[in-house]
Amino acid sequence: MSADGDAPTSVGLSSPRIDGAEKAGGKAKYADDLSAPDMLYGAIATSPIPAGRILGYDLSEARAVPGVVAVLTAEDLPQRRVGSFVKDETTLARGRVRYVGEPVAAVAAETREAAELAAQLVLVDYEETPAVCSLDEALAADAPRVHPEQADYARQGDAAAEGNVFWSAEIVEGDPDAAWAECDVVVEEVYETPAQYHAYMEPCSALVEPDLGGRFTVRSAAQSIFYLQGRISEELDLPMARIRCVAPRIGGGFGGKNGVNVQPIAVALARVAERPVKITLSRSQDIEMLRSRHPARIRMKTGAKADGTLVAREAELWFDAGAYVDESPAVMSFGLLCSRGPYRCPNVRVRGHAVYTNKLKAGSFRGFGNPQATFASESQLDALARRLGLDGLALRRRNAMAPGDHWLGGQRVDACAMRECLDALEARMAAEVPALPPPEEGWARGVGVSGLSHISGLMGTSAAVNLRSDGTVALSTGVVDIGQGSDTVLPQICAEALRLPPEAVAYAAQDTDSSPYNWKTAASRITYTAGRAVMQATVEMRQRILEHAAELLECGVGDLELAPGGAVRIAGSDRSVSFREVAARAFNRIGGPIMGQHAFAFDGPRFDPKRAAMSNFAFDNLGVYVFGAVGLVADVDRETGKIVVQKVWSAHDIGRAVNPQSAEGQVQGAVVQGLGYALLEELIWEDGRLANPSFMDYKIPDGLDAPAAITPILVEDAPEETGPFGAKGVGEAGIVGVAPALANAVADAVGVRLTRIPMTSERVLDAIEGRASEAPASRTA
Repeated sequence: MSADGDAPTSVGLSSPRIDGAEKAGGKAKYADDLSAPDMLYGAIATSPIPAGRILGYDLSEARAVPGVVAVLTAEDLPQRRVGSFVKDETTLARGRVRYVGEPVAAVAAETREAAELAAQLVLVDYEETPAVCSLDEALAADAPRVHPEQADYARQGDAAAEGNVFWSAEIVEGDPDAAWAECDVVVEEVYETPAQYHAYMEPCSALVEPDLGGRFTVRSAAQSIFYLQGRISEELDLPMARIRCVAPRIGGGFGGKNGVNVQPIAVALARVAERPVKITLSRSQDIEMLRSRHPARIRMKTGAKADGTLVAREAELWFDAGAYVDESPAVMSFGLLCSRGPYRCPNVRVRGHAVYTNKLKAGSFRGFGNPQATFASESQLDALARRLGLDGLALRRRNAMAPGDHWLGGQRVDACAMRECLDALEARMAAEVPALPPPEEGWARGVGVSGLSHISGLMGTSAAVNLRSDGTVALSTGVVDIGQGSDTVLPQICAEALRLPPEAVAYAAQDTDSSPYNWKTAASRITYTAGRAVMQATVEMRQRILEHAAELLECGVGDLELAPGGAVRIAGSDRSVSFREVAARAFNRIGGPIMGQHAFAFDGPRFDPKRAAMSNFAFDNLGVYVFGAVGLVADVDRETGKIVVQKVWSAHDIGRAVNPQSAEGQVQGAVVQGLGYALLEELIWEDGRLANPSFMDYKIPDGLDAPAAITPILVEDAPEETGPFGAKGVGEAGIVGVAPALANAVADAVGVRLTRIPMTSERVLDAIEGRASEAPASRTA
């Protein structure tokens, strides 16, 4: 409906972030910036032991603190267990505690200081029991059960629980047992990845305001207002009609705010006190209480022909879920799905297990099980290439998926630019690596690469658009912007479909009372999935605009095209009407206000049982795969083991970049977070207690740790036919390949392969001094 060859009005332009000025100027309002008249402050008492029975409470000292209004334990709340896959959690610990930092009581008081003091004075009588704080301990034959009563839990699916293993799944394609005999080379190794803290800028916070009608308005740091509304309803036995969730600005999430955090506790306190309550966690509380990335152990075996053609892969993935299930079945399942990587390999068997331990629960984190699987997969491909005497990029290119190939599980993938990403990466590195200054004396330089993949289609969403009387547009979705830029990108999609500038589209704040439904800001799904809903809603509204314009111009709809700036014209003429004129006709004379809406659940190609046998897989459907490749140059100090990353290139099959600058920012941020995962970050437990719950002891990358240059390469060779203007996601993919690329660079530099991250200086030096013990297990068939 626009003239061929017309320049874009919005999509493809690096429009400034809508929220950029208020954030840069310090005027953005986050949950802890908010207050309400007569507001109380909440605080939470947590378990000091990793495992034990709760025998009783003494709340007298806590209640005696001046200013205390309410003190709650599980005995004051509905007896309900909740959870997305297994109903094993309660709002406050009931009868038993399972990790240090688990909430056991909550306090509301007139001041923050009084609430925190009262929380410290909550006395709980515990009978400490044996704890299991590692995969080895949890999987031992005589291991204590983290959940002795798990047989009574309601659960989705048929996955059987055995001991501390609460979910196992498997995917099989081809005949892997027979395929090993066809392999000229087989490489096998065990890989380990750490628990990682999300390290968002804003610790979790919630303000809850009750009204006289028994409704509660919740303003909080959450990645989904609708998921939050449903979970509060379930935990506290409140109808969803009595819960209104509103999104303020969110200071980052990375998956850590995917589920609930302090919101149900704040609602419970506000319900009893009949006054507003705000709870804001300290950084240490946020680290100890909420969730981390899953630590994982992966045994992987890969076989190939002498020319590098992949023949078979087998893997077993163990995910340490911590004390509660949370989203572990989904994280583990997605790790399985990504464990073949973006390559052709006809014979695959991958098994996964999620395991309870007496530690902080693990949950969603940028990449969602993919970084763990890809660290193993891409490290092993590099070891395989070296064993065969092949170039790592050449081996990946030989096996790379192409349009029309199938993902593990049987889904056909038509939009695939994996080879183009490898080509683009190779070209940039060939031109720029030689120009880098040489390493310092005593340092060795290595170059490493990794392929990567992810998804951008999942679950349900919806959108609504309205034409205003002045010809501008109002857009509404339930998508919460957690810093990834959806508040800017979604209006750009809407504006482009109407040939408007982005500033002509107003985007409404998210509110469960008025916003259309969206599942979550997660899984790199917003640009594609929510963007598709925005596009279709706008197309519906656009059709109505054209129908009105045809009546005004006395022509057929097919004779019309959109003109830039909010007008409709007869193609090839200067006769036109403005959106304002169309709106006036609709509002005041014929038809009523012009609007469009669209809702759908992801409807892409499904898993194919004729190609793959899948058991206990946690997803019904997902897809719209994205592809990429990352390369980097790193220097290693042979005397100390220190690694310095000099430069990173990250190529991404993005389909179409709606906002190139925003997409590049996502890639750059993901690379830095990936370097933290690879080099520095690891939550460490000692005797069941987290030993580094602060930024004094938990190291994240700063300006000195980041490389001097991170070069995003946006590859737009394979637009997604079903996506808005061909767009796919990019938010998570950038982190996926960083750790294996760095491990491969270290192997290139000093000849040792690290199979455990983070690659601290101590581990690197130990590996250098013990080369033989670090060599990957290989054999020639």
